[in-house]
Amino acid sequence: MIISLVIHGAPGTTQGAQTALTFCRAALAADHRIYRVFFYEDGVHNANALSVWPQDEYDLNAAWATLVREHELDAVVCVASALRRGVLNAEEASRYEKTGVSVDPAFDISGLGQWVDACLNSDRVVSFGV
Repeated sequence: MIISLVIHGAPGTTQGAQTALTFCRAALAADHRIYRVFFYEDGVHNANALSVWPQDEYDLNAAWATLVREHELDAVVCVASALRRGVLNAEEASRYEKTGVSVDPAFDISGLGQWVDACLNSDRVVSFGV
C-alpha cells in the first residue's frame, strides 16, 4: 500500500506529530511505501533543526530527521506555513534577506502542489494533529 501523511501539529504541543512518527515507523515495518510526509501549518516546526529539547524529553525533531534520512523519505514542509513561522532553508532565507536557516537539510520546502501530488499518488492519506 502507498501511504502519504500530513502532519498539522507542532512537536511538544500536540500528540499528532508523535503519533504520526509512530504510525510511519509501523507502516514501514509492515512493508508499506510512504510516498510523502507533508508538514503543514504548525507541523512545519517538526523540521526545525534549531529546536533543543530537555535531556529528559524525547527529541521529536531529531527523530523525524533520522527517520527521513534512514528511509530516504520525501519529507516536504509547506512553504507558506514555514515562512509565517520562521522555518527557513538557505534559499528562502536568502530570498527574504534573513540571516538564519532553521530547516533540517533532510526536509524540502515546497508548495501545496506537492500535497496534491501525494494525494493523487497514494492509496491512503492519513492526517495527524488537526
